[in-house]
Amino acid sequence: MQELSEFITIDPEICFGKPCIKGTRINVGDILKWLSIGMTIDEIIEDYPELQEKHIRAALAFAAVRDKITKVFVHEAVA
Repeated sequence: MQELSEFITIDPEICFGKPCIKGTRINVGDILKWLSIGMTIDEIIEDYPELQEKHIRAALAFAAVRDKITKVFVHEAVA
């Protein structure tokens, strides 16, 4: 997987600082929500043609990395 920073950006001036796909106002949370309700990658791309499969996979990877960081942070704060 290419570097997440190639596809994901966090800018306080865009979508209130939510992580978004670079060059769009489509945020990672929306992509995750669409996948969670059963949309396929092809359906998402059909609805949002500015996206490519690599963007959707980057959103999933970002969520996985963020989850791991959160677990480490919470564990260290409790210890």
